[in-house]
Amino acid sequence: MEDVCEGKDFSFPAEEERVLQLWSELDAFHEQLRRTEGGDEFIFYDGPPFATGLPHYGHILAGTIKDVVTRHQSMRGRHVSRRFGWDCHGLPVEFEIDKALGITNRQQVFDLGIGKYNETCRSIVTKYVAEWESVVTRTGRWIDFKDDYKTMDIKFMESVWWVFAQLWAKDLVYKGFKVMPYSTGCKTALSNFEAALDYRTVPDPALMVSFPIVGDADNAALVAWTTTPWTLPSNLALCVNANLMYAKVKDKSNGTVYIVAESRLGQLPVKAKASGKKQAPSKGSAAEVVQGGLDTESYDLLAKIPGSSLVGLKYTPLFDFFLELQESAFRVIADNYVTDDSGTGVVHCAPAFGEDDHRVCLAAGIVEASGLVVAVDDDGCFIEKISEFKGRHVKEADKDIISAVKDKGRLVSKGSIEHSYPYCWRSGTPLIYRAVPSWFVKVEKIRDQLLECNKQTYWVPDYVKEKRFHNWLEGARDWAVSRSRFWGTPLPLWISQDGEEIVVMDSIEKLERLSGVKVNDLHRHHVDDITIPSSRGPEYGVLKRVEEVFDCWFESGSMPYAYIHYPFENRELFEKNFPGNFVAEGLDQTRGWFYTLMVLSTALLGKPAFKNLICNGLVLAEDGKKMSKSKKNYPSPVEVINEYGADALRLYLINSPVVRAESLRFKRSGVYGVVKDVFLPWYNAYRFLVQNAKRLEIEGLSAFSPIDQSSLLKSSNVLDHWINSATESLVSFVHQEMDAYRLYTVVPYLVKYIDNLTNIYVRFNRKRLKGRTGEEDCRVSLSTLYHALVTTCVVMAPFTPFFTEALYQNLRKVSSKPEDSIHFCSFPSTTGERDERVEQSVNRMMTIIDLARNIRERHNKALKTPLKYVNSPYYLFL
Repeated sequence: MEDVCEGKDFSFPAEEERVLQLWSELDAFHEQLRRTEGGDEFIFYDGPPFATGLPHYGHILAGTIKDVVTRHQSMRGRHVSRRFGWDCHGLPVEFEIDKALGITNRQQVFDLGIGKYNETCRSIVTKYVAEWESVVTRTGRWIDFKDDYKTMDIKFMESVWWVFAQLWAKDLVYKGFKVMPYSTGCKTALSNFEAALDYRTVPDPALMVSFPIVGDADNAALVAWTTTPWTLPSNLALCVNANLMYAKVKDKSNGTVYIVAESRLGQLPVKAKASGKKQAPSKGSAAEVVQGGLDTESYDLLAKIPGSSLVGLKYTPLFDFFLELQESAFRVIADNYVTDDSGTGVVHCAPAFGEDDHRVCLAAGIVEASGLVVAVDDDGCFIEKISEFKGRHVKEADKDIISAVKDKGRLVSKGSIEHSYPYCWRSGTPLIYRAVPSWFVKVEKIRDQLLECNKQTYWVPDYVKEKRFHNWLEGARDWAVSRSRFWGTPLPLWISQDGEEIVVMDSIEKLERLSGVKVNDLHRHHVDDITIPSSRGPEYGVLKRVEEVFDCWFESGSMPYAYIHYPFENRELFEKNFPGNFVAEGLDQTRGWFYTLMVLSTALLGKPAFKNLICNGLVLAEDGKKMSKSKKNYPSPVEVINEYGADALRLYLINSPVVRAESLRFKRSGVYGVVKDVFLPWYNAYRFLVQNAKRLEIEGLSAFSPIDQSSLLKSSNVLDHWINSATESLVSFVHQEMDAYRLYTVVPYLVKYIDNLTNIYVRFNRKRLKGRTGEEDCRVSLSTLYHALVTTCVVMAPFTPFFTEALYQNLRKVSSKPEDSIHFCSFPSTTGERDERVEQSVNRMMTIIDLARNIRERHNKALKTPLKYVNSPYYLFL
């Protein structure tokens, strides 16, 4: 073994760079794969990130979890293919191109040409691939970047087509309208998951608007409350709750009669006196002035009306844009989604712009699904039909709409409200809710199967599965899988002009056979112009592809099949090893990737997509806020690695609450703490071994060669017996915890083990290790320490791949059959040679030592003088 420097002179980052060079020379990752080929497959699914940004701590955390598990499984003899994946399609890419090209509406894309637009998208997809490979490699993660998969590859896209075709064959696909979160900034609908990514507390107008009831004896008007004035031009109904009591009241100042929920009377505006000052309370008691929330100085109570009695009443439309619907629309309907905990108990319904509005208006026959007019275009502007505001963006038109309502004498009150509102996570613009035509997967039809498949999976932590994910599945709704965009996998649907004939392509071969066209790319600009003849005859014309592309979540949910081009290739590999063994991502993926994986696997095969899952929490800045590049409230990962080393960062993340799906406030000092509390003591034990092994040669004795472990087990020394047992316990514990995917329990156990190794075995064996009790005893002690260190390094190699490799490369020089890399070693098998009685005795001794240390520290701190040792067995521990 070569001599080593002191801990204070050992550079962890510099040593890691040397290890990277060694791995490169050995082609270590691929060599590990070659050595395990033929072993049991351990199938790991790596969720594809977008390549349009650089990796952050969240990526490093998830990558470390994946690396620890897959390295460990490889050391257990399993063959673990690890291919990096890239999410290439969808909103993030298109948004970057829209900014670069100054595109603000869909027509500009058509003017440019879909082909040119898509090829520009393709050109930036791999913009940061080199940076990703550099950072991921530097963190110690072993994964194949050369044999990666991309969702834009033709083979991946073909498998996505096959997945959709299977759903179609199972009658799990239909076309319909759905009110969805819609980004006017990105001109696309978003999934509910995406819509929840960026909520902001913002002010919005809060209006009360009157809707005069046709034929009412008192000329009463229902009063509705809204925070979205731009939806008022599309009002087609008012909704009440049939089970609530409503009140008809008369404004004493002008004789106007209003109807609102009885419990919401206090929300009606109170008129000020002519002086302009707030009306003073009368001499009567407060109870006399305000009865049931009604200000009796401002209003007279005329009647109480059951909500059920209001149903069917007609009212005067606010605008005349939809007068052609006069027969069915502009009447009162009822539903239990109307509550009396806010507003007026009367909801204005614009069926194209609210999910509940859409549902209740269809159910009540206000509109038919086929006849629904969406008065806002893809760019978020009013269409020609809304003549007074045509071409105006809905949010910009709010003020003028309020003015128009006021001019019509229908504005009861105007105020402002601060509330939490969803924003587009990509463009930073407020979302609107808008009815969009979409192709849906019938998730509700398989909801019970989803819940059953979820029971077959194992999650860490389990409460995420049992509560968060279970609840999400329990409320699962049909999934809109299509998007009216350009850069994505096109839906494989070819439809005749009369809509009577639909052909679903499940392969490139089928498209080529039916169309007679050679297909080399499946993107829109390559397949949109391909037609197929009608099977009914030439008089029926040709079938053309629908315009939509897949939601990129459908693509990532198809990953278990598409990344190996199933079923066109690797059929045996897939069918023997599905569900996959392991996935790991962040908590937000319970409504994202974990969900889409589960939906598609359940629908296709009646199985979950994975067996085991680790769900991590969020990595926040030290102040508990979201990490922000603009605020610069966190150190860059590369900076931290260059200062403390990747192993320290890995261990810091793995040993934190974030691996239990809780949040972590990232602290640079926490990474330093790992170096100080874990790596330096570990290194010092290793250095002590090397120095004393080298001393044998300096003293003219034969070079150190470790005695075999079977002989060492016969040692009569109690501390040898103890450390052998403790090392065996470490192996057994890590084996057990890794089988249970509890990574967070391993580091505390290791820290305790190394503390015992340095503070008990090394400290109380100094004489033996230094040869003062004879050469033979010295070699036994050194060999025991050697085997403990080698075993610890092998066990911990998946967690700290650099440090363990560095130690191993020196330790292996005195071994008879060394592997070229520690990562080629097999995980130690347990021998069963444990003595719990000895371990417990030493643990009790360590407890006393810790207590003594604490007493000494408190004494020294209090008296500011060192506590002198005395001739007492107790103080011998100090």
